[in-house]
Amino acid sequence: MPTKSETGGFDSKGFIAQLTERPGVYRMMDDAGEVLYVGKARNLKKRVASYFRKTGLAPKTQAMVDKICGIQITITGSETEALLLEQNLIKALRPPYNILLRDDKSYPYIYLSSHQDYPSLTFRRGRTRKGGGVWFGPFPSSGAVKESLNTLQKLFRIRSCSESFFRNRTRPCLQYQIKRCTAPCVELVSPAEYQEDIRHARMFLEGKNPAILRDLMAAMEKAAAELAFEKAAVLRDQINHLRHVQEQQSMEGGSADADVLGVAQEAGVVCVVVINVRGGRVLGTKDYFPRFTLEQTPPELLAAFLGQYYLGGSSQREVPPDILVPTEIPAQDVLRDALVASAGKDVQVRSNVRGERRRWLELAATNARQTLLSRLASKETVYRRLLALRELLDLAEVPKRMECFDISHSQGENTVASCVVFDENGPLKADYRLYNIEGITGGDDYAAMKQVLTRRFKRVASGEGKRPDLVFIDGGKGQLNIASQVLAELGLTDIVLIGVAKGVTRKAGMEQLVDAQTGVVFRVPPESPALHLIQHIRDESHRFAISGHRARRDKKRRQSSLEGIEGVGPKRRRDLIRYFGGLQDIRKASVDEIAKVQGISRNLAETIYAALHNE
Repeated sequence: MPTKSETGGFDSKGFIAQLTERPGVYRMMDDAGEVLYVGKARNLKKRVASYFRKTGLAPKTQAMVDKICGIQITITGSETEALLLEQNLIKALRPPYNILLRDDKSYPYIYLSSHQDYPSLTFRRGRTRKGGGVWFGPFPSSGAVKESLNTLQKLFRIRSCSESFFRNRTRPCLQYQIKRCTAPCVELVSPAEYQEDIRHARMFLEGKNPAILRDLMAAMEKAAAELAFEKAAVLRDQINHLRHVQEQQSMEGGSADADVLGVAQEAGVVCVVVINVRGGRVLGTKDYFPRFTLEQTPPELLAAFLGQYYLGGSSQREVPPDILVPTEIPAQDVLRDALVASAGKDVQVRSNVRGERRRWLELAATNARQTLLSRLASKETVYRRLLALRELLDLAEVPKRMECFDISHSQGENTVASCVVFDENGPLKADYRLYNIEGITGGDDYAAMKQVLTRRFKRVASGEGKRPDLVFIDGGKGQLNIASQVLAELGLTDIVLIGVAKGVTRKAGMEQLVDAQTGVVFRVPPESPALHLIQHIRDESHRFAISGHRARRDKKRRQSSLEGIEGVGPKRRRDLIRYFGGLQDIRKASVDEIAKVQGISRNLAETIYAALHNE
């Protein structure tokens, strides 16, 4: 959880700067660690930022914001998943600033009755075992279910009346007159015809066959071609409603009990996130930052963490039947036997899972990554590392502006240089710059480095650009010598220049630093906060350079956001647009929804999702 700033308040600016724009749930905490409020967002960055604007907040909201000392987030696959998780957390935590409704005991379902010839399709809240029949759900909101049932009645004309009303009819009701029912109560439709309508509706609700959707899309395109735009718009709305109601939820999965672990590691820090799933519902997440040594691999670290998490301490935690980990861990069978002995029941520790459990693992990994970024960006962490860096490099004062340069290309083509900037608050993304490198021999990193540094520091020498206190060059002595020459030619020899080269093993923590002024090559202990800051700056420069290179490479062949995605040709682009109705709706879709399009595998859906969200 993010810490307070040096002035005593929550560092909202630094926290929001690193927040993702993906959907998810946020929990606002007070100084005692208690949850004040739970909310959901389609875009976490925009939603959380709205609480910290200078004007326009209601008095009650402002009073809550004044109490905020930290915010925890959980990223989800879609906004609908965020809604379900939000409701689970509100019921479990009962935050004081949330409205607690009395009817929040169960989710809405669609119920297909067990009538042999003419079953009904109705709205139900809460699932029971009485009466047989088939249940579809749970779904995100009662409004969506009711509206979709209304649409289903328009499409398939299936009855929605009670059994007693159905048995006592002697003539068709109003639903038949307005073409919402085929009047099975007086047998104006044969059981075979009615069952065909039921089959179509059930097929679609179960998501087993997109045939109905394809028919509707074909009808919509035909109406548009005939210039019947009002009819086409109605069909478009029907498609959207039907797609929404059959949406499967990654946050609901049968009756499973499991703990799901995700791990992220960067710049000398490790974050482990544990997602608790009970009764098939994700109840919440908790993050940990265990200490580790350079020699520990992620699987070894995870094995040590699991032992302490479930078996260490005076009070042992509840051990669920399933513990899902992102990778196999050493002595996994031994750990499992110990957990079985401790819990007194069968326990499985697994990594090779599919379906819902695989999606839980992906969510855990995403949340671990985001939480780690929040930790690295916190003011307390950055300031402590800056002090260590000043001591390591024997600087007169803490550097107020640091820049790092890196080069990226594909076999010498589309060369791009990056410049990332850090200040006392961490990454200063507004000052990040990308430079397209032209007029050099392909693959000549020295020439590329000389060009970008000349372009950048010419402005500094003329008094136009901001002057850094410290410059890092991602590379060895060759790149560093080029940088020294450029700064010397421009009369900027007072800027401290450090090269960051990978060691012989090319392993994190084994970096070699080169001082441009003395030529001394030295290593820093892997646990040093100063090294962790340098790694963070170097990794960010590398990431930004690669993303800029990919954008430049893809720009030449991209006419829309879908073009340039590997595996998505003209036919699949057309199928995606037809299924979702437009690029904006594709961006809103989760991986699972994209994978429902004919011809789109789950792996390809993940690629499309990542490309559209710049991951």
